Amino acid sequence: MLKVERVSFSYEKGRPVLEDLSFQIAPGERVGLIGANGAGKSTLMKLFLGLLPCQKGEIYAGGVLVGRENLAEVRRTLGFVLQDSDSQMFMPTVYEDMMFAPLNYGLAREEAEKRVDAVLERLGLTELKHRYNHKISQGEKRMAAIATILAMEPAVLLMDEPTTGLDPYNRRKVIQTISALPQTILIASHDLDMILDTCNRVILLSQGRIAADGPADAVLRDRELLEKNRMELPLCLSGYGR
Repeated sequence: MLKVERVSFSYEKGRPVLEDLSFQIAPGERVGLIGANGAGKSTLMKLFLGLLPCQKGEIYAGGVLVGRENLAEVRRTLGFVLQDSDSQMFMPTVYEDMMFAPLNYGLAREEAEKRVDAVLERLGLTELKHRYNHKISQGEKRMAAIATILAMEPAVLLMDEPTTGLDPYNRRKVIQTISALPQTILIASHDLDMILDTCNRVILLSQGRIAADGPADAVLRDRELLEKNRMELPLCLSGYGR
């Protein structure tokens, strides 16, 4: 579903943020993208979405080359859940936000409403349908943001720090929701416990390169590997508890 071929990117000449990066993500995989601050996670997410131009190498989403001429098709394949839900939820109500993309993609209103209702019911969020975005909690807003993207029926979900700033109850609810989704998923996060709970594979970035790529349980239990790349074991494996 996602393919990265020898991708490099720099914001400043001579200072690469990503360097000769290559990997593939198969349909149905759940992949955690981890790394210390500055490792290149956010830059890679922006490249997938075409928010930044690919300077060297190629990126494919659903078999389609990510480039200016194909952005509309690529963005039908990819759904991006932002870290800041306030930046994603821009309509007055949850319902209006969820209807926006399907209607703009040409779906009939009746069909769009059926899709919205089905997503809300599946996520247990029916009570949020007509709530105003500025009057719901951050946890509710994060769940609503996920629902908004699911209403687009993307084949691939990209998520940027989906549990940041949530209390334990809402964090667990987001984890349960992610775990039940059928889509191919790529999650960029520092929450390694959440990655361990939701992902079957982990890609560890360090200074723009892949330092490790393997089963989540193996990578996230490797204390030496994580510490070498300025990271710590997940709390559930460190002896401190969650």
